[in-house]
Amino acid sequence: MVIGRKHLAALVLGAALVGWVIPWSGVIGISASTGHWKLTDWFLHWAMRSSVRTSAIGIEVPPLEEGMLPMAAGHFEGGCALCHGSPAMPPPASVRGMLPVPPDLKEVIPTWTDAELFQIVQHGVRFTGMPSWPVAEREDEVWAMVAFLRRYPDLDGASYRRLAGHAAHQSRDQGRVLETCNGCHAPDRLDRDSLVPRLDGQSQTYLRDSLAAYAEGMRPSGIMAVAIQSLTEQERAALAVHFSERTVRGVNAVALSNQTGRGEHIARFGDLDRRIPACMSCHDRTNGNPAYPRLAGQPAAYLAAQLRLFVDEKRGGGPHRALMAKVAANLDDSDIKAVAEYFSARDPSADAGPDHIVPASVGFSSRGR
Repeated sequence: MVIGRKHLAALVLGAALVGWVIPWSGVIGISASTGHWKLTDWFLHWAMRSSVRTSAIGIEVPPLEEGMLPMAAGHFEGGCALCHGSPAMPPPASVRGMLPVPPDLKEVIPTWTDAELFQIVQHGVRFTGMPSWPVAEREDEVWAMVAFLRRYPDLDGASYRRLAGHAAHQSRDQGRVLETCNGCHAPDRLDRDSLVPRLDGQSQTYLRDSLAAYAEGMRPSGIMAVAIQSLTEQERAALAVHFSERTVRGVNAVALSNQTGRGEHIARFGDLDRRIPACMSCHDRTNGNPAYPRLAGQPAAYLAAQLRLFVDEKRGGGPHRALMAKVAANLDDSDIKAVAEYFSARDPSADAGPDHIVPASVGFSSRGR
């Protein structure tokens, strides 16, 4: 028998018809309660691992530092522990009915490389409950989560609570907004390596504008998007009032690097040849616009990270964000480090001029450079 074109066409049409009729009939089960066939389960996991491995090729892993951990831990407690549980609390019984069941991270994290963890956290996994990162452009936040996940297998309940702060001390349905904020922003949790800003003493205007920018997507942040997603405008305004009225504390003195003098020059005088205006022309609270943030005493790592986001055109904000974007475009990395060092060393409780830099003879910590 000779198979002609008509036979081939009929075969293709028949296969397509069967492929449509079988799903239409409803005989293919989609119930999570029945689970997968072992072959299906193996195939899906094999395909996922292969996809992640290939997608992670060429990803450059930045230094994973201690300052990344608290911010990521707070986000994990609010956005991830509900399914995966945490060292402080097991996952709720209801997640056992998910297909696939969220894995025990202490078991699976060691099987992935840093680049592969980045790929999973950044993009999520199809056909599971694992979502992509809320804001695609904030790769710095994703790397912070990778740093936290790398540490995760070694955490016990107490060490996890210390990293996650207040967020891990309350029940998941308690929803106490202020305590959630303090989980990351409590002053005693913010050393110079922190990527989280100090909120105490910022103006109501700046805090209100910042929260509105997060809520409206004008200032991209996956961590803040999750943290404030359920807040009303009135609640955001109340938070702005609360933090603006809190007492501003001095910072722990740290040894100043050789770059601080350069940072002071840029802060006070700018660099006109490179079209860099003086930072203090806007950020000196004695004559500045209340819509501009207080920089004195902020963690150096936070300031440097935010300036790099401006340089990379990934940092939005309030109504004056375009002005700062133009300023940052002319900064190089050495400028950023110097300015961050300088403002981090200023006393936020005074913040009246360059003479308030913490002197080198006063109580330096062992973390000085």
